[in-house]
Amino acid sequence: MPRLLIALLLLLPLPALWAAEPAFDRSEVEHRFGTDPNRHFLPKTAIDTDEVPNLVIPADQKPTDPLPVYRIGPDTWMFYGNIAEVDEVNRGSNGNAGFVITDEGVVVIDSLGSPLLGQRLIATIRQKTDKPIRFLIVTHNHPDHAYGAIAFKRIGATVIGHAGTRHYIESDRIEHSVAYRRTFIARDMEGFEPVLPHVLVDGPRFSKVTLHLGGRDFDIYNVGQHHSYGDLVVHQVQDGIVWIGDLAFNNRVTFMADGHSKQALEGQEWLLEHFKDAKLMVPGHGSAQTPPFPMVQKTHDYIVRLRKAMAKAIEDDVDLQDAIEQNDFPDWQHVRLYELNHGKNLDFVYRELEQELF
Repeated sequence: MPRLLIALLLLLPLPALWAAEPAFDRSEVEHRFGTDPNRHFLPKTAIDTDEVPNLVIPADQKPTDPLPVYRIGPDTWMFYGNIAEVDEVNRGSNGNAGFVITDEGVVVIDSLGSPLLGQRLIATIRQKTDKPIRFLIVTHNHPDHAYGAIAFKRIGATVIGHAGTRHYIESDRIEHSVAYRRTFIARDMEGFEPVLPHVLVDGPRFSKVTLHLGGRDFDIYNVGQHHSYGDLVVHQVQDGIVWIGDLAFNNRVTFMADGHSKQALEGQEWLLEHFKDAKLMVPGHGSAQTPPFPMVQKTHDYIVRLRKAMAKAIEDDVDLQDAIEQNDFPDWQHVRLYELNHGKNLDFVYRELEQELF
């Protein structure tokens, strides 16, 4: 039976679980994949487009400044984020998020990449409705999706996330991640606290729990640890819209560092089968898509190719560094963040397959 686990915050208070490192010195960070400061651009649509935003956010942004959003369905809105590393130009707006207005309140999916962006997302919702913000569903714990969650917790929204969030908060990865963001956007990260969700989604992979609000049903699926410490997919049942988090990427190369490549492949196959009749899929990065959702198959094929290449390298007794250098994918070089992520993905899959094989 699927389970909703209520987080027992008194078991281990968050300050005992987590303390941020000091920020890096800016000169220590190699950074070549940020946002162009000389070009502010928003596509006309956030659906079925290869155009991506180049959203320049000023350093003096205010918490009350609304963000640009796109209406993608009945009472459903999407923030379409930059496809870039976090930097001083995009100020952490490098992932997607959205919200649904129901008769009884608002359901938000993901919270953007800083407390300040979380506040601005709240201001955006307030521009569209005065109904209460009832729930925030965090698809996974990565900073571009989860670091704005503290803003929603502070206004009384119930936060729903994967049970693996606790493991992330207990890990050393969050310390590095917070320190890295503070290198670029220290002011925006003021007031940051990691948020252990009020409601933790657990249970067998591909099981679901359902949130009912204002005549709408939101099926929340546990899709395992394919990309992070634990990942969710959210289905707006009546609207036929599926929020897939980072199970598949559009307009950019995936990133494997916290996940599991085999689980990712299984999740993508499940997604294409289970939601083949959906009207729209919204990824965590890139534009939303209508059927047949080619981004899912494209991400799947890329990961299959990574696994085949690294399995052959291990079989041929090629060491890790040589395996990375010998497996450039020329047909992927034009895809955003290829140069940043491809080598890291090869490294991750090689080490993963070594553990599987031996």
